[in-house]
Amino acid sequence: MSIAALIVAAGKGDRLGGDLPKQYANLGGKSLLAHSVDAFMAHPDIGSILVVIGHGQEDLAKAALGERKISGFVTGGIEREHSVKAGLDALSGSGTTKVLIHDAARPFVSTQVIDRLISALDKADGALPALPVVDTLAFGGAVLGEPVDRAGLLRIQTPQAFRFDAIMTSHERWNGGIATDDAQMARAAGYSVAVVAGDPALEKITHATDLSLANTRLADSRSIRTGLGFDVHRLEAGKELWLCGIRLENAFGLAGHSDADVALHAVVDSLLGAIGEGDIGSHFPPSDEKWKGAPSNLFVAHACKLVAARGGTIEHVDLTIICEEPKIGPHRSAMRERLAELLQIGIDRTSVKATTTEGLGLTGRREGIAAQAIATIRI
Repeated sequence: MSIAALIVAAGKGDRLGGDLPKQYANLGGKSLLAHSVDAFMAHPDIGSILVVIGHGQEDLAKAALGERKISGFVTGGIEREHSVKAGLDALSGSGTTKVLIHDAARPFVSTQVIDRLISALDKADGALPALPVVDTLAFGGAVLGEPVDRAGLLRIQTPQAFRFDAIMTSHERWNGGIATDDAQMARAAGYSVAVVAGDPALEKITHATDLSLANTRLADSRSIRTGLGFDVHRLEAGKELWLCGIRLENAFGLAGHSDADVALHAVVDSLLGAIGEGDIGSHFPPSDEKWKGAPSNLFVAHACKLVAARGGTIEHVDLTIICEEPKIGPHRSAMRERLAELLQIGIDRTSVKATTTEGLGLTGRREGIAAQAIATIRI
């Protein structure tokens, strides 16, 4: 059984304001789209993630997701149902048996909601999360009209889950005009759609005030944690020298089981320390030949994924490289840019510094290079 997540991020989001479509707006240090992708990446039952984007938005989407590994991007259409159909067509033939269709403008997707939706598909063709209406409803404009009975009314949310063949057939048969969601298309085609408990955190972000409230909610519900990482590697003639993901021309390189990027190793340990997940050696043991010569960006990606799986956001990473040579100054900007790229955060959330030990110790004797890093995450 293959379960896919189809994230719809093709809208313009004009009502939010600003220069970017709302799915690329910043929320707690990363885009709305990235929040949604991270939620599905962290769920063990989701086998693939496909993102539907607007025409000409691929560069925006790639920048918003950084090095997150998804199945790909698909260009959407004029209306939402056209975008979803484009995504379903792209998934057709992939072996997908169930699909969760989600709007990127709802960034706070919980594991519990995904679990409830998947379980509901054991007995129904589709399922959606919903909340009861608790406010008084009434007709009217400038003058209040008659009240509306709210008994039985629901506030429908996404993601909405479907058996793949059912929702594909529903889209192929749809001729009812503009569809506001996929569940109404499934019902029109005669399929059963179950209702599961929704989540107040799944509110759709439409206006600037919604984004402001989401930022406040995110900040209030999370704590700040820090982690310290330290590493040292021996210098050896004829080895390649990798520091902070950048290859430097140097007569001596660092020796180690992987590419021995001492700077990134310190960063990884700082991230793991902040979430209490051990150290780099426990995740990538030197005794495992699989990691021989491996690029350290793989270790960074793994640590970032663990942070995201815990619901964490990387707020800042401060890195200090300790060596007599090579001189770090000429490479500092490139290192900082690469670090930000690997961590999928803004460059203003990174710092790369360098110091010496005034000729003392193994770094002073040019026998090796050391690095220490402090990671600050919100979780």
